[in-house]
Amino acid sequence: MSTTIQKINETIATANTFLITTHESPDGDAVGSSLALASYLKSIGKDVTIHFCDPVPDLYRFLPLAEAVSQTIPDKHYDICFVLDVGEFGRAGKAVVTCPNIGAFINIDHHLSCDEFGLINLIDSNACATGALIYRIIKAAGHSITNEIAQSIYTAVITDTGSFRYSNSNPEAFVIAGEMIACGVNAWNIAEKLYESQPRKRLELLAQVLPTLTFSPKGDVASVTVTMDMYEKTGTGPELTDGFINYPRSINGVEVALLFRELKPGSWKIGFRSKGKVDVASLSAAFGGGGHHNAAGCNMDGTFTEVRDRLFSHLDKVL
Repeated sequence: MSTTIQKINETIATANTFLITTHESPDGDAVGSSLALASYLKSIGKDVTIHFCDPVPDLYRFLPLAEAVSQTIPDKHYDICFVLDVGEFGRAGKAVVTCPNIGAFINIDHHLSCDEFGLINLIDSNACATGALIYRIIKAAGHSITNEIAQSIYTAVITDTGSFRYSNSNPEAFVIAGEMIACGVNAWNIAEKLYESQPRKRLELLAQVLPTLTFSPKGDVASVTVTMDMYEKTGTGPELTDGFINYPRSINGVEVALLFRELKPGSWKIGFRSKGKVDVASLSAAFGGGGHHNAAGCNMDGTFTEVRDRLFSHLDKVL
């Protein structure tokens, strides 16, 4: 057991009130690791509040405690705030960053570039998912993993490894997945919820997005775009865009995929995905972003044409 994990477990033992949060636009690892930790803390009698600055995407609302996630922070004192999978502190949202009722922060992450903003920082870029770090904490404490905890950890691992397709699918990922199934997780049931139960409106939004497919002159970069107008036409929101970036990435010859998502007029969130040869964390860092080798993101201001041309021009030079 690492000394950092030992410190976290010692802190958990002495603290009583906990706030758990993660990054904006939460993905499967963000949701799964947060809910797994919440389930664990509740199982040992702790007072737990779960706060996300954005709602839990429909895709992950089948997980235990998903209904307990709040977009507001109750006005009470928290001994510890766990901040999971954020990369940088600001991504936890203004409510958390400015909250005056937090005694100390514990930062748990597997991003390659991560701010060490916590009293304790458990950062391991070799971990397949932040959910794997939650698994390590629970195992080191000597507590059994309940079925509720197992569902969330399994979801964190399977989504962040791309169903074990990505390069972070290391031996530990398979060990954890196997143990979670031994704890009662139904692998098909989780897969059906994640991949075979998408809402009709997501497909209607995707039908608007795919015609925006654009390639760089060399064909090694491809992008798709989601605008506010598309949300309005389909009655949808950004929570249904999870996975859209995988469509351009799946194209033969494409090494880097981009998803342009309009936040408001003149403001864009850009997701980067790589097939493995290109480190998109360093690419996004050139525009103030960050992330993993194969998955990263940044925010940019300007018209769509300005933002797209700046990115495509930079990528063309770098690649």
